[in-house]
Amino acid sequence: MELLTLRQIRQTVPQGPLEARAHVQLETVASKTTRDQKPYCELALADAVDRMTLRVWSDNPNFKACESMQTGDFVEINGEFFQGQYGLDARRWKTRSLTSEEQAHLLQGPPALRAKQAADWEFILATTAAIRDPRLYALCAEFIAEHGSRFRNSAGARTYHHARRGGLVEHTAQMMRVATQLAPLYPDLNLDLLVAGILFHDSGKLWENHLPETGFSMPFDERGEMIGHISLGMDLVNSLWRKIQADPQQAADWSKLSPPLEDIRLHLLHLVAAHHGEMQFGSPVVPKTPEALALNYIDNLDARLEMFIAGYPVAKPLAERVFERVRPLPANLVKPLEKFSG
Repeated sequence: MELLTLRQIRQTVPQGPLEARAHVQLETVASKTTRDQKPYCELALADAVDRMTLRVWSDNPNFKACESMQTGDFVEINGEFFQGQYGLDARRWKTRSLTSEEQAHLLQGPPALRAKQAADWEFILATTAAIRDPRLYALCAEFIAEHGSRFRNSAGARTYHHARRGGLVEHTAQMMRVATQLAPLYPDLNLDLLVAGILFHDSGKLWENHLPETGFSMPFDERGEMIGHISLGMDLVNSLWRKIQADPQQAADWSKLSPPLEDIRLHLLHLVAAHHGEMQFGSPVVPKTPEALALNYIDNLDARLEMFIAGYPVAKPLAERVFERVRPLPANLVKPLEKFSG
């Protein structure tokens, strides 16, 4: 059987059942009961990009084998995958433990994803290096030097978009690409400020959505739970701002530049604070500058397009080209128009 990722399997099974192998980590192994009090085992499987839930009913030959499975185990599932009542499912499957080499390969993610995230990281480095204002450049450089490794192991969100290790890098790089294309069309936008705002807008997720290098499960962090990524991001900006001004001579030289130092800090904090756009979505203030408004729309655009792209493979078909709503998108999905091919 061919070794495939969960995403590859999910994209193939709508055409019919597929015999394949998948390397996964067991995020959770839970003993449960139905409404009729019949026992079953629920296995939450994950790889670098996707997840699926495998329900093992009490009359399944593998039900007994679930007793030896533990949360965090790395296993191979080989069998027949199909589109079941609850989504992607498998039958007549067998399992074995992965070797240490197979585990390491799985944790790295598929080659295409690794290459994309490496390219995205290089784009972030190049884009922040092009910032002309030396104060904002120094702030971004300090953040990357101090927290770059943690950044690359963080997700864009817990569930809805870019919910994978390195997802925050993908999301941030794409937002910077949009910003650099948008700025020439609106020359009044301060691109230096906008790029810095994009880098820092989700910086609090380095604690709220950080993944360990040893697995695909995102732990909960007390700071993220009690304070939230917006407040954490603002605090990070302030602490790094104090750090880059520690050199008295450099601070004195910067104070002669325009705009004033305090104005830069205040505007950057506003971008972080207002990036959710509305108070009902968690922002303490609404966007009150052109850069804050642009950041909010760019953030929302990239997140929602990612939800659409990720939604089609998992959405339940309702008609030939209509799919059931995938939350938090507001309505049913419709298959997009194919591009003109000439």
